[in-house]
Amino acid sequence: MSMRATIELEGLQVQLGGRTILDRLTGALPGRSIGLLGPNGSGKSTLINTLLGFYAPVSGTARVLGLDICTGAAELRSLVGYMPENDAFIASMTGVHFVRYMAEISGLPPEEAMERAHEAFFYVGLGEARYRKLGTYSLGMKQLTKLAQAIAHGPRLLVLDEPTNGMDPPARKRMIELIREIRDAGEICLLLSSHLLRDVEETCDEVLILRNGRIAALCNLEEERRADRKFLEMETVGADGDFTSALEKLGCECAAYGSGRVKLVMPESVEIRELYRVAAEQGVQIRRMNHRRDSLEDIFLNAMEQTGAVNGRI
Repeated sequence: MSMRATIELEGLQVQLGGRTILDRLTGALPGRSIGLLGPNGSGKSTLINTLLGFYAPVSGTARVLGLDICTGAAELRSLVGYMPENDAFIASMTGVHFVRYMAEISGLPPEEAMERAHEAFFYVGLGEARYRKLGTYSLGMKQLTKLAQAIAHGPRLLVLDEPTNGMDPPARKRMIELIREIRDAGEICLLLSSHLLRDVEETCDEVLILRNGRIAALCNLEEERRADRKFLEMETVGADGDFTSALEKLGCECAAYGSGRVKLVMPESVEIRELYRVAAEQGVQIRRMNHRRDSLEDIFLNAMEQTGAVNGRI
Protein backbone atom coordinates (compact mmCIF):
# COMPACT_ATOMS: atom_id res chain seq x y z
CA MET A 1 0.00 0.00 0.00
CA SER A 2 1.40 3.42 -0.96
CA MET A 3 2.17 5.81 1.87
CA ARG A 4 0.51 8.63 -0.05
CA ALA A 5 -2.80 10.06 1.10
CA THR A 6 -5.85 8.06 0.09
CA ILE A 7 -7.39 11.18 -1.47
CA GLU A 8 -5.61 14.41 -2.42
CA LEU A 9 -7.45 17.44 -3.78
CA GLU A 10 -5.53 20.18 -5.59
CA GLY A 11 -7.61 23.21 -6.54
CA LEU A 12 -10.36 20.90 -7.79
CA GLN A 13 -13.08 22.86 -9.57
CA VAL A 14 -16.08 21.27 -11.27
CA GLN A 15 -18.87 22.97 -13.20
CA LEU A 16 -22.16 21.48 -14.34
CA GLY A 17 -24.46 23.39 -16.66
CA GLY A 18 -22.18 26.41 -16.40
CA ARG A 19 -22.56 26.52 -12.61
CA THR A 20 -19.68 25.89 -10.21
CA ILE A 21 -20.51 22.88 -8.03
CA LEU A 22 -17.08 22.23 -6.49
CA ASP A 23 -15.07 25.38 -5.87
CA ARG A 24 -11.28 24.93 -5.74
CA LEU A 25 -11.11 22.14 -3.20
CA THR A 26 -7.65 21.66 -1.72
CA GLY A 27 -6.76 19.22 1.01
CA ALA A 28 -5.44 15.75 1.81
CA LEU A 29 -7.14 12.81 3.48
CA PRO A 30 -4.53 10.20 4.43
CA GLY A 31 -6.80 7.95 6.50
CA ARG A 32 -8.15 4.50 5.71
CA SER A 33 -11.79 5.33 6.48
CA ILE A 34 -13.05 8.73 5.36
CA GLY A 35 -16.53 10.12 5.95
CA LEU A 36 -18.04 12.60 3.49
CA LEU A 37 -20.66 14.90 5.00
CA GLY A 38 -22.62 17.99 4.00
CA PRO A 39 -26.16 19.26 3.57
CA ASN A 40 -28.13 18.58 0.39
CA GLY A 41 -26.60 20.45 -2.52
CA SER A 42 -23.18 20.78 -0.89
CA GLY A 43 -21.43 18.82 -3.65
CA LYS A 44 -20.98 15.36 -2.08
CA SER A 45 -22.33 13.37 -5.04
CA THR A 46 -20.47 15.58 -7.51
CA LEU A 47 -17.20 14.96 -5.66
CA ILE A 48 -17.76 11.20 -5.70
CA ASN A 49 -18.61 11.22 -9.41
CA THR A 50 -15.54 13.35 -10.12
CA LEU A 51 -13.23 11.05 -8.18
CA LEU A 52 -14.70 8.11 -10.10
CA GLY A 53 -13.99 9.85 -13.42
CA PHE A 54 -17.58 10.57 -14.46
CA TYR A 55 -17.11 14.37 -14.37
CA ALA A 56 -14.07 16.20 -15.68
CA PRO A 57 -12.75 19.15 -13.62
CA VAL A 58 -12.51 22.53 -15.34
CA SER A 59 -9.37 23.25 -13.31
CA GLY A 60 -7.23 21.57 -10.72
CA THR A 61 -7.18 17.85 -10.15
CA ALA A 62 -7.37 15.11 -7.55
CA ARG A 63 -5.40 11.95 -6.83
CA VAL A 64 -6.92 8.77 -5.50
CA LEU A 65 -4.52 6.09 -4.24
CA GLY A 66 -1.76 8.16 -5.85
CA LEU A 67 -3.38 8.12 -9.31
CA ASP A 68 -4.43 11.34 -11.02
CA ILE A 69 -8.15 11.21 -11.81
CA CYS A 70 -7.56 12.83 -15.21
CA THR A 71 -4.62 10.77 -16.49
CA GLY A 72 -5.07 7.53 -14.54
CA ALA A 73 -8.84 7.07 -14.73
CA ALA A 74 -8.74 3.66 -16.48
CA GLU A 75 -6.33 2.14 -13.96
CA LEU A 76 -8.18 3.73 -11.07
CA ARG A 77 -11.51 2.14 -11.99
CA SER A 78 -10.05 -1.33 -11.55
CA LEU A 79 -8.90 -0.36 -8.03
CA VAL A 80 -12.19 1.13 -6.84
CA GLY A 81 -15.42 -0.54 -5.75
CA TYR A 82 -18.52 1.66 -5.91
CA MET A 83 -21.77 1.15 -4.03
CA PRO A 84 -24.13 3.78 -5.50
CA GLU A 85 -27.00 5.40 -3.63
CA ASN A 86 -29.56 4.59 -6.34
CA ASP A 87 -30.40 1.08 -7.53
CA ALA A 88 -29.20 0.03 -10.98
CA PHE A 89 -30.26 -3.61 -11.13
CA ILE A 90 -31.40 -5.89 -13.94
CA ALA A 91 -34.52 -7.27 -12.24
CA SER A 92 -34.67 -10.54 -14.21
CA MET A 93 -31.04 -11.43 -13.44
CA THR A 94 -30.15 -13.61 -10.46
CA GLY A 95 -28.11 -12.01 -7.73
CA VAL A 96 -24.96 -14.06 -8.27
CA HIS A 97 -24.99 -13.53 -12.03
CA PHE A 98 -25.40 -9.79 -11.57
CA VAL A 99 -22.41 -9.62 -9.23
CA ARG A 100 -20.38 -11.80 -11.61
CA TYR A 101 -21.30 -9.44 -14.45
CA MET A 102 -20.16 -6.40 -12.45
CA ALA A 103 -16.91 -8.15 -11.48
CA GLU A 104 -16.20 -8.86 -15.15
CA ILE A 105 -16.80 -5.20 -15.99
CA SER A 106 -14.24 -4.38 -13.29
CA GLY A 107 -11.66 -6.51 -15.10
CA LEU A 108 -11.90 -10.07 -13.77
CA PRO A 109 -12.01 -13.02 -16.20
CA PRO A 110 -15.39 -14.85 -16.25
CA GLU A 111 -14.42 -17.89 -14.19
CA GLU A 112 -12.74 -15.87 -11.44
CA ALA A 113 -15.58 -13.35 -11.51
CA MET A 114 -18.12 -16.11 -10.83
CA GLU A 115 -16.02 -17.53 -7.97
CA ARG A 116 -15.68 -14.08 -6.41
CA ALA A 117 -19.42 -13.44 -6.83
CA HIS A 118 -20.28 -16.53 -4.78
CA GLU A 119 -17.75 -15.52 -2.10
CA ALA A 120 -19.12 -11.97 -1.95
CA PHE A 121 -22.71 -13.19 -1.55
CA PHE A 122 -21.79 -15.46 1.34
CA TYR A 123 -19.70 -12.69 2.91
CA VAL A 124 -22.64 -10.25 3.06
CA GLY A 125 -24.96 -13.00 4.32
CA LEU A 126 -27.04 -13.62 1.18
CA GLY A 127 -25.59 -16.99 0.15
CA GLU A 128 -28.95 -18.75 0.26
CA ALA A 129 -30.60 -16.08 -1.91
CA ARG A 130 -27.92 -15.79 -4.58
CA TYR A 131 -29.91 -17.69 -7.24
CA ARG A 132 -33.08 -15.66 -6.72
CA LYS A 133 -33.95 -12.93 -9.20
CA LEU A 134 -33.05 -9.44 -8.10
CA GLY A 135 -36.60 -8.26 -8.68
CA THR A 136 -37.71 -10.40 -5.71
CA TYR A 137 -35.17 -8.94 -3.27
CA SER A 138 -36.20 -6.73 -0.36
CA LEU A 139 -34.67 -3.27 0.00
CA GLY A 140 -32.19 -4.51 2.59
CA MET A 141 -31.14 -7.40 0.36
CA LYS A 142 -30.62 -5.01 -2.54
CA GLN A 143 -28.36 -2.82 -0.39
CA LEU A 144 -26.29 -5.87 0.57
CA THR A 145 -26.12 -6.93 -3.08
CA LYS A 146 -24.77 -3.49 -3.98
CA LEU A 147 -22.09 -4.00 -1.35
CA ALA A 148 -21.31 -7.47 -2.70
CA GLN A 149 -20.77 -6.20 -6.25
CA ALA A 150 -18.57 -3.37 -4.94
CA ILE A 151 -16.15 -5.74 -3.17
CA ALA A 152 -16.23 -8.78 -5.49
CA HIS A 153 -13.24 -7.72 -7.62
CA GLY A 154 -11.01 -6.97 -4.61
CA PRO A 155 -10.75 -3.16 -4.75
CA ARG A 156 -8.26 -1.05 -2.80
CA LEU A 157 -10.80 1.73 -2.26
CA LEU A 158 -14.47 1.17 -1.49
CA VAL A 159 -16.80 4.12 -2.16
CA LEU A 160 -20.10 3.84 -0.28
CA ASP A 161 -22.87 6.32 -1.08
CA GLU A 162 -25.63 6.22 1.58
CA PRO A 163 -25.04 2.50 2.34
CA THR A 164 -27.79 2.25 4.99
CA ASN A 165 -30.39 4.20 3.02
CA GLY A 166 -33.90 2.92 3.78
CA MET A 167 -32.75 -0.02 5.89
CA ASP A 168 -34.58 -1.06 9.05
CA PRO A 169 -32.58 -1.11 12.34
CA PRO A 170 -31.45 -4.79 12.22
CA ALA A 171 -30.41 -4.50 8.57
CA ARG A 172 -28.62 -1.21 9.24
CA LYS A 173 -26.75 -2.84 12.14
CA ARG A 174 -25.63 -5.65 9.84
CA MET A 175 -24.45 -3.20 7.18
CA ILE A 176 -22.45 -1.15 9.70
CA GLU A 177 -20.87 -4.34 11.09
CA LEU A 178 -19.79 -5.35 7.58
CA ILE A 179 -18.32 -1.93 6.84
CA ARG A 180 -16.39 -1.93 10.11
CA GLU A 181 -15.17 -5.46 9.40
CA ILE A 182 -13.89 -4.39 5.99
CA ARG A 183 -12.22 -1.33 7.56
CA ASP A 184 -10.57 -3.31 10.35
CA ALA A 185 -9.18 -5.92 7.95
CA GLY A 186 -6.86 -3.15 6.73
CA GLU A 187 -6.77 -4.14 3.06
CA ILE A 188 -9.36 -1.70 1.70
CA CYS A 189 -9.68 2.05 2.22
CA LEU A 190 -13.18 3.48 2.64
CA LEU A 191 -14.90 6.63 1.46
CA LEU A 192 -18.39 6.76 2.97
CA SER A 193 -20.94 9.43 2.11
CA SER A 194 -24.01 9.65 4.32
CA HIS A 195 -26.52 12.14 5.67
CA LEU A 196 -26.55 10.08 8.89
CA LEU A 197 -23.86 11.38 11.23
CA ARG A 198 -24.10 8.20 13.26
CA ASP A 199 -23.04 6.05 10.28
CA VAL A 200 -19.92 8.15 9.78
CA GLU A 201 -19.07 8.33 13.48
CA GLU A 202 -19.31 4.53 13.82
CA THR A 203 -17.18 3.68 10.77
CA CYS A 204 -14.77 6.53 9.95
CA ASP A 205 -11.63 7.99 11.48
CA GLU A 206 -11.57 11.09 9.28
CA VAL A 207 -14.26 13.36 7.93
CA LEU A 208 -14.51 15.82 5.05
CA ILE A 209 -17.40 18.27 5.40
CA LEU A 210 -18.59 20.19 2.33
CA ARG A 211 -20.66 23.36 2.36
CA ASN A 212 -21.76 25.22 -0.76
CA GLY A 213 -19.21 23.37 -2.87
CA ARG A 214 -16.27 24.23 -0.61
CA ILE A 215 -14.48 22.50 2.24
CA ALA A 216 -15.97 23.53 5.56
CA ALA A 217 -13.85 21.15 7.64
CA LEU A 218 -11.18 18.50 7.33
CA CYS A 219 -11.06 16.59 10.58
CA ASN A 220 -9.23 13.60 12.00
CA LEU A 221 -11.78 12.27 14.47
CA GLU A 222 -9.27 10.31 16.53
CA GLU A 223 -7.03 13.36 16.95
CA GLU A 224 -10.04 15.45 17.93
CA ARG A 225 -11.02 12.90 20.55
CA ARG A 226 -7.50 12.72 21.95
CA ALA A 227 -7.30 16.52 22.14
CA ASP A 228 -10.57 16.66 24.07
CA ARG A 229 -9.22 14.35 26.77
CA LYS A 230 -7.89 17.43 28.62
CA PHE A 231 -11.22 19.27 28.54
CA LEU A 232 -13.04 18.67 31.82
CA GLU A 233 -16.39 19.55 33.32
CA MET A 234 -16.72 19.35 37.11
CA GLU A 235 -19.61 19.58 39.52
CA THR A 236 -18.38 20.77 42.94
CA VAL A 237 -19.47 21.99 46.32
CA GLY A 238 -17.62 24.99 47.69
CA ALA A 239 -15.78 26.09 44.53
CA ASP A 240 -15.06 29.82 44.43
CA GLY A 241 -12.58 32.27 42.99
CA ASP A 242 -9.77 30.95 45.17
CA PHE A 243 -10.30 27.44 43.80
CA THR A 244 -10.22 28.51 40.14
CA SER A 245 -7.24 30.79 40.84
CA ALA A 246 -5.34 27.84 42.31
CA LEU A 247 -6.16 25.76 39.21
CA GLU A 248 -5.00 28.56 36.95
CA LYS A 249 -1.65 28.62 38.80
CA LEU A 250 -1.24 25.02 37.66
CA GLY A 251 -1.66 26.23 34.08
CA CYS A 252 -5.34 25.36 33.63
CA GLU A 253 -7.79 27.58 31.80
CA CYS A 254 -10.91 27.81 33.97
CA ALA A 255 -14.46 29.09 33.76
CA ALA A 256 -16.78 28.91 36.81
CA TYR A 257 -20.56 28.77 36.46
CA GLY A 258 -23.42 28.71 38.93
CA SER A 259 -24.18 25.78 41.23
CA GLY A 260 -20.51 24.87 41.58
CA ARG A 261 -19.94 23.97 37.92
CA VAL A 262 -16.40 24.46 36.64
CA LYS A 263 -15.07 23.91 33.11
CA LEU A 264 -11.35 23.76 32.50
CA VAL A 265 -8.72 22.87 29.94
CA MET A 266 -5.70 21.12 31.43
CA PRO A 267 -2.16 21.38 30.02
CA GLU A 268 -0.43 18.11 29.18
CA SER A 269 1.79 18.41 32.25
CA VAL A 270 -1.10 18.42 34.73
CA GLU A 271 -2.55 15.15 36.03
CA ILE A 272 -6.05 14.58 37.42
CA ARG A 273 -4.71 13.84 40.90
CA GLU A 274 -3.40 17.43 41.11
CA LEU A 275 -6.97 18.72 40.76
CA TYR A 276 -8.03 16.62 43.72
CA ARG A 277 -5.05 17.87 45.71
CA VAL A 278 -6.03 21.50 45.07
CA ALA A 279 -9.66 20.71 45.90
CA ALA A 280 -8.61 19.15 49.24
CA GLU A 281 -6.44 22.18 50.08
CA GLN A 282 -9.32 24.55 49.28
CA GLY A 283 -11.96 22.49 51.11
CA VAL A 284 -13.83 21.86 47.83
CA GLN A 285 -15.77 18.65 47.16
CA ILE A 286 -15.65 17.30 43.62
CA ARG A 287 -18.96 15.49 43.11
CA ARG A 288 -18.59 14.66 39.43
CA MET A 289 -15.92 14.97 36.75
CA ASN A 290 -16.38 14.27 33.05
CA HIS A 291 -14.08 14.41 30.07
CA ARG A 292 -15.90 16.34 27.38
CA ARG A 293 -15.66 14.87 23.89
CA ASP A 294 -16.77 16.75 20.82
CA SER A 295 -19.23 14.58 18.95
CA LEU A 296 -19.35 14.51 15.17
CA GLU A 297 -22.57 16.49 15.50
CA ASP A 298 -20.65 19.26 17.32
CA ILE A 299 -18.00 19.29 14.59
CA PHE A 300 -20.60 19.31 11.81
CA LEU A 301 -22.69 22.10 13.34
CA ASN A 302 -19.60 24.22 13.98
CA ALA A 303 -18.62 23.83 10.33
CA MET A 304 -22.11 24.83 9.20
CA GLU A 305 -22.07 27.94 11.42
CA GLN A 306 -18.97 29.35 9.78
CA THR A 307 -19.62 32.45 7.68
CA GLY A 308 -17.35 31.10 4.96
CA ALA A 309 -15.95 27.65 4.30
CA VAL A 310 -12.19 27.30 4.20
CA ASN A 311 -9.80 24.95 2.50
CA GLY A 312 -7.27 23.10 4.60
CA ARG A 313 -5.05 20.15 5.23
CA ILE A 314 -5.22 17.66 8.04
